[in-house]
Amino acid sequence: MNPDPPRQAQSCQRILVTGGARRVGREIALAFAQTGARIAVHYHRSADDAQATREQIARAGGTAWCLRADLSDRDETRNLVDEAIAVLGGLDVLVVNAAGYERVTLDDLDDPAWDRMIELNLTSPLLLAKRAASALRESRGSIVFLTCASATTPFRNHLPYVVSKGALRHLMRVLALELAPDVRVNAVAPGTVLPPDDLDRTALPRLRGSIPLQHFGTPRDVAQAVLFLANSPFVTGHELMVDGGRAVAKVERFG
Repeated sequence: MNPDPPRQAQSCQRILVTGGARRVGREIALAFAQTGARIAVHYHRSADDAQATREQIARAGGTAWCLRADLSDRDETRNLVDEAIAVLGGLDVLVVNAAGYERVTLDDLDDPAWDRMIELNLTSPLLLAKRAASALRESRGSIVFLTCASATTPFRNHLPYVVSKGALRHLMRVLALELAPDVRVNAVAPGTVLPPDDLDRTALPRLRGSIPLQHFGTPRDVAQAVLFLANSPFVTGHELMVDGGRAVAKVERFG
C-alpha cells in the first residue's frame, strides 16, 4: 500500500505577531511582509513603533493593522485574537513573541514578580493558542512560540523568566499533540540576539566568546527561523535553537 500523499502546505498570508512593533517582533513581521502577507501587529504601549512598523510592512510588500492589547489581562488577550481574525479574514499563523523579562534573583523573588512572568510568558500564550485554535484548524495553520535558549541552559538572576520559558517549551510540545493533525505547533529559541538592557557592557566580550560562532545573532536570524517553521508542513513539536551553538558548547564543557 502506498503511503498517504503529503497534505498541501497551508498558506502563510494571514499572520498575527504579538509584540510585533519592536525589536525581534518587528523583524518577524517584516519577514512575512516580504512574502506579501496580511499582518496584525500587536502592541501594548508602543503605539508609535507599531505605526512605524505598519509603514515598513507596506513598503516591504505586505499589509498591516495595529492592534493594542495588554497581555496581562486575560480578556484583552482573547479579544486580540478575535480582532486579528476579523481584520485579516481568518488566520494562518500565530506568532507568540511578546514576553516579559525581569532580573529577579531567588532572594528577591516575591509573588508579584512570579505572577507577572507566568502570566505574560506562559498563561497568555496558552490563551492566545486556545482562542486561535478554531481559525487555525480551518486554515490548517500553525503556531510559533518564541521560547529562549535559557530553557535549555538556564542562567542566573532571572528565575521566573527562565522557568516560564522552560514551561512554554513544554506547552508547545503538548499543544503539538493536542492540535494535531490540523495545526502545527513549534518554537524558536533565540540565544544572544539583542543583549538585555540590564547586562553589564563589560561582559559582552566574554559572552561573545562563549558562542562557538563567535558573534551575536540578529533579529533577522530569528525571523528567518520563524518563517521556516511556518512554511514547513511536516514539522511540529520542535524547538529550533538559534543560539550560535552555545547550547552545544555548554554540553561539551559539562558533559
